[in-house]
Amino acid sequence: MMKAKERADVRTAVTILTGFLGSGKTTLMNRALRDPAMSRTAVIINEFGDISIDHALTTVSNDSIMVLENGCLCCTVFGDLVQTLNRLYHSREAGEIEFDHVIIETSGLADVVPVVQAFLSEPTLEGLYRLDALIATVDAVNGEETLSEHSVSVRQVVLADHLLITKLDLIPETVRPAAQSRLASRLRGLNRTALVSAADDTSLDLIGLIRHSAPGAARDPEAIKAWLDAAIPADHADPGHDRGTHHHDSSISSFSLIREQPVPREALQLLLGSLEQQLGPNLLRVKGLVNVAEEAEQPAVIQGAQHLLHNLTWLGRWPDADRRTRIVFITQGIAASDLADWVNLLDRVAQRTASARLRASRIETTPQVPLPQDTV
Repeated sequence: MMKAKERADVRTAVTILTGFLGSGKTTLMNRALRDPAMSRTAVIINEFGDISIDHALTTVSNDSIMVLENGCLCCTVFGDLVQTLNRLYHSREAGEIEFDHVIIETSGLADVVPVVQAFLSEPTLEGLYRLDALIATVDAVNGEETLSEHSVSVRQVVLADHLLITKLDLIPETVRPAAQSRLASRLRGLNRTALVSAADDTSLDLIGLIRHSAPGAARDPEAIKAWLDAAIPADHADPGHDRGTHHHDSSISSFSLIREQPVPREALQLLLGSLEQQLGPNLLRVKGLVNVAEEAEQPAVIQGAQHLLHNLTWLGRWPDADRRTRIVFITQGIAASDLADWVNLLDRVAQRTASARLRASRIETTPQVPLPQDTV
């Protein structure tokens, strides 16, 4: 007869995928979801902003993907996350869905410490799920600056089992090895036990990493819990810290630009250029779907982080019936009201400039009717 400590752990394995804003979590998730081996995986996506974006950007979407839209996991971890995981479990028990692994993709601003603590101390989660791995993505372009400027990114790195360096392809080849080595060294200085890999390494088994399922025998749960208890900041322990108030950083603001009508391509490019020039380093994140007038059937994806605004990419189709332009802006050091004013002003200027240029081009291309010649 097996001893109690030797019994198989039948709880459902959970992987947390975290990383600061723009570090490539959604790109990594999209890459994984295309693999048939992910078919029995339930995905929970969390966001910071007042409209749903990440769910739409996850191109392989189905009923097993659930979105928490009312705040970062560190603020709702004992509410929405627990309820969502309970709902998943009971739906599976009722035969409505099938899954054998759960992945939680956190918001870029989420402090993962209380999320991990919930799996160690919340009875509902502890009895049904086990936390197997925490993966953190780190942007090779902005990673070192992010670690210096944003303490939440340091906490994400410190708690990770595996660190994935992303966006190495955006660094010139001549300096890429040195940049990777420098960032990897800094990461190991913060977390000596985590494995550090390049996300684009061909030898990386992404599915095996994400769906890794083995009890954490190498970890001491009591030691981890003690570390978490000491690491939780005071404002998260305050009973007044509920999901209605966001306390990540009073300097961080979010604003959502929503447009019913399609946006001309040139107006969009002008808006992005103006934002980059006017908001500069305060522009932490721009992320959204855009209905571009010239490509109505294929939504454009905007993904920008800090100083880096990516070129537009295109989805093959709209994820759902909602075809509005929806762009979320997350900034630091700009009040929410000022951010809204800035974005709306720049959007109006971009629209008017694009319209004026279009009218001018039409005038230039209009055939000129020759004036009648005087006859003698």
